[in-house]
This record gives sequence, C-alpha cells and structure tokens, in this order.
Amino acid sequence: MSENQNQHKREIDFDDSNATNSATKKSRVENDEKTEVFLNTKKIDVFEIEADAAEDKGSRHSMEDAWVVMVDARADSPPNLRCAHFAIYDGHGGRLAAEYAQKKLHANVVSAGLPRELLDVKAAKKAILDGFRKTDESLLQESASGGWQDGATAVCVWVLGRTVFVANIGDTKAVVARSSVADGSRNNLEGSNSLKAIVVTREHKAIYPQERSRIQKVHATVNSMLAILTETLLSTNPYIQAGGTVSSNGRLQGRLEVSRAFGDRQFKKFGVVATPDIHSFELTDREQFIILGCDGLWGVFGPSDAVDFVQKLLQEGLSVTAVSRRLVKEAVLERRCKDNCTAIVIVFKHK
Repeated sequence: MSENQNQHKREIDFDDSNATNSATKKSRVENDEKTEVFLNTKKIDVFEIEADAAEDKGSRHSMEDAWVVMVDARADSPPNLRCAHFAIYDGHGGRLAAEYAQKKLHANVVSAGLPRELLDVKAAKKAILDGFRKTDESLLQESASGGWQDGATAVCVWVLGRTVFVANIGDTKAVVARSSVADGSRNNLEGSNSLKAIVVTREHKAIYPQERSRIQKVHATVNSMLAILTETLLSTNPYIQAGGTVSSNGRLQGRLEVSRAFGDRQFKKFGVVATPDIHSFELTDREQFIILGCDGLWGVFGPSDAVDFVQKLLQEGLSVTAVSRRLVKEAVLERRCKDNCTAIVIVFKHK
C-alpha cells in the first residue's frame, strides 16, 4: 500500500441534530492530532484521534480493496476546523473502481462544501451525496472509455469538529464502540466497563426487502416503457432495456450480490446506484472507537465480537497500528476468512 493511502440494526440514540457551534484550537502530538474544542470560551472537550488500517488478500489471487486514512484532511477547509477522513473501498470484478473512488471521493465531497457546512448537518449530508454522485458519474465515464466494468462498495467516515458523518454503499460496515455510561475525563478503555457495539451502516443487498422493492420498481418502470417504445428507439438507447430482477440465489440478475456500488457499469440499468445511507452523531466521552471493515472482516466477526477483540488489545497497551493488524490477522489466519480482508480502527482518546 502506497504512502498516499495514509490518508441491521441502527441505534436511534445517536443524535442527528445540528453540530455544536464551536471553534477548534490545534496542536500536533507526534503523528496524531490533539484538539481542544471551546464553546463561548469554555472548554467542553479534549480528544485525540489515532487511526490505522491493515489488509490481507486472504485466499484470493489479488487484493481488490483500497483504503484511506487521513487524520488531518484539512487541505481545503478552514484552518481552525478539524477534518479527518477514513474510508474502505471493497472492489469486485477488479480493483480499478476501488482505486478510482480512493483517489476522487474525498476531493469531490470537499469541493461540494462539506467542511464549510459543519453547522448545518443537512447541508453537510447533501455535500456527501453530491460527492458520491459526482464520483460515480465520472467513474462510469472513465470505465466506459477504458473498457472496464469494475465495481466497489464503500464505507466512509468524516470527523468534522465533534460531528461524525458515516456514509456507505453496499455491504461494508462501520461499528461504533460506545460506553454505556459517561466517564468524565477517564478513558473507558482503561477500565473494565464493557462497550456496546453499534452498527451505524445499512447493508445494501439485492435480497433485502427495501432494495429488492427498489429494483423491482426499476423493472416495472422500464417494462412499461418497453411496451410503448418502438424497436428502433430501443436499439438506439442502451438504457432502455429490461429492468433488474433478483434471482433465487438472492443476486441481481443472478450475478451481483450488492445493490449499491460505485461503477458496475453493466448493472446500472438494472437498478445499481451509488446513493449512500448517511448518518451523523456527536462525539462524547462515551464513543471510544470505530471499526470500519469490508464484508470479508464481517463475514467472520460479529460487531460485538470485533469490539471486544479490539478493546482487549487496546487495554493491553497495543498501538492502533498493531491492533488493526491483529484484527485482520485473526480474521484471515484464525477465523479462515477467504475473501480480501481490510479493517480500519479509529480510536478517540478523551482527556
């Protein structure tokens, strides 16, 4: 992995309200960022972010995942605003779509105004939606001219000030480890307090009722159009074709398991979209860490299992880098994950 990469159950208790009006005071501590957040000159929180990724191709012939770890992603944002970004792109049919999204998505979201919209959560979510749309549109153009049809699912996190945004398409997941009680200034990782695993993403698979219904609506709409269009018109418009169907094996057209992804040019006419689910919440001293993982990781780890595994290693004093590597090693070597396996561990160190 190159250096430039150093960069279903949803819980209702996460607050989706507007972010707190705050300013950020910066200082650098080794490779991590330490930020003091003030409201009306009163200090309300101090925390650091530490994060790293690990990957293994498993028993696959090649690695099709790509990832981004950017503890400081403020290149085009206001200088007093914390902006961190993390993402995993799980490729299928090749790695080209995953690598394209890895290079383009964050820049597209930033250009759509994400950091500037910190105080307006709805506008920030719109910027993320616009960034996903723009990335997919340009990726489709690139793939058409290049003659490739790769696709990629995604799970992305942006930390803006104390507000966390999580966006996903496909079957990649984000799990938040949250303490059951507030603990003031003491880090819950150091105590015996168990952490609750909260899945903050929604899987998009063709077999799930909501996605199946959406795909079948595409099918019905297109078939209705077919009934009134002539053969000549059909031959001149490649998008006016039979809509998508979910086969008995739970896959779109019998082939693709996920129903939302970047790319997958040949499946767009059957209902595959790159529209993410987006959730936001405010960081408190109860949120201890986030685990991002491709479906290879979650195929052998349950959310609570993964949180317990990571918490134990952090309590033993291992670095975030070591923890992420141990998590992937456990998945591949001990739990026999056959797929590509990529994980990012993001730790919030409260003071």
